Amino acid sequence: MTALDTDSLRACLDGVLPLARSAGAILMEGFRHAPTVRLKSRSDLVTEFDERSEAWLRAGLAERHPDHSFVGEEGGGQPGELAWYVDPIDGTTNFAHGHPFFCLSMGLCRGDEPLVGIVLAPALGLEWTAVRGGGTFRNGARCQVSGCSSIEDALLASGFPATRASQPDNNYGTFLALDAATHGVRRCGAAALEIAMVSDGAYDGFWDIGLKPWDVAAGALLVREAGGVVSDFDGGPLGLRSGRFLATNGRVHAAVQRGIAGGFPRPPLGGIGRTGLPTQGEVG
Repeated sequence: MTALDTDSLRACLDGVLPLARSAGAILMEGFRHAPTVRLKSRSDLVTEFDERSEAWLRAGLAERHPDHSFVGEEGGGQPGELAWYVDPIDGTTNFAHGHPFFCLSMGLCRGDEPLVGIVLAPALGLEWTAVRGGGTFRNGARCQVSGCSSIEDALLASGFPATRASQPDNNYGTFLALDAATHGVRRCGAAALEIAMVSDGAYDGFWDIGLKPWDVAAGALLVREAGGVVSDFDGGPLGLRSGRFLATNGRVHAAVQRGIAGGFPRPPLGGIGRTGLPTQGEVG
C-alpha cells in the first residue's frame, strides 16, 4: 500500500480486520482455561496466547503488507516508514485470571501519526475500528466522544505502571485527586480498551504513564476520529514513546491536565474502620 488517502486506508483496514478477528479467536481458546503464565515481573504477565496471537498477526501482516514493518510487545521489531504497533493481549493479567476486560490492539502508523486502528475485545464482543479521515466505529456503528463539559460530572479512567511498587512516579496521588474531583476514576487494567471507551463516550477521559506505542497507537486514532483530543500531559503533540498519554472528549481536557499537574487536592486516606474495610461512605 503506497497511497495513504482515506479510501486506501479503509481498504487496508478491511483486509486486515479478518486477521485481527482470527487472532481474537486464538485468545478465546485460552480465556477461562487456566493458561500457563510466565512472569516478566510481578505485575507484568505473559501467556502462550500472547505469543500465539502475536505470531499469527506478524505472519499475516507480512503476507498482506510486506512493505510494512511490525513492532510487537512480545517480539519487538524496528519501525520503518509504515509500522504496525501490536499488543496481542492488552490486559494479560485480566486474561490470565479469567477477567473479560482484555483486548488486542493494532495500529498502523507513519512516524507518530496513526493511520489505521483496531481494538478488539473478544470476550466482550466489542470491536472498534478507525482510519484517518474516516471516523471511528464500534461494531459497525459510528462513535462520538461524550458531550460532558464539567470535570465534576466526568467519568475518567487511568492505570498504574508495572513498576508502581518501586517508583514514586506511580500515578497514585493523581488518581486519588481526580477520583475525588469527578464522578469517579475507573482502573480496569487494559489501556487500549479504556482509550477505545473514550472514543465511544463511555469515558470522558483517560490518562496513564509508562505506556508503550502498542498500547496507544490504535486508541489515539479512535479518539481523534471520534472528535476527541489526544496529547501528552502538557497538551503538546502526542509522541508514541513519550509514556505520558492523555485522551479526552476535548471538553474536559484542560481540567484533566490541571488535575495531573496537581491542581486538585488529594483527599485524606480516611474512612477505614477497625476491620480494614472501607466504611459505607467510602464505597464507590
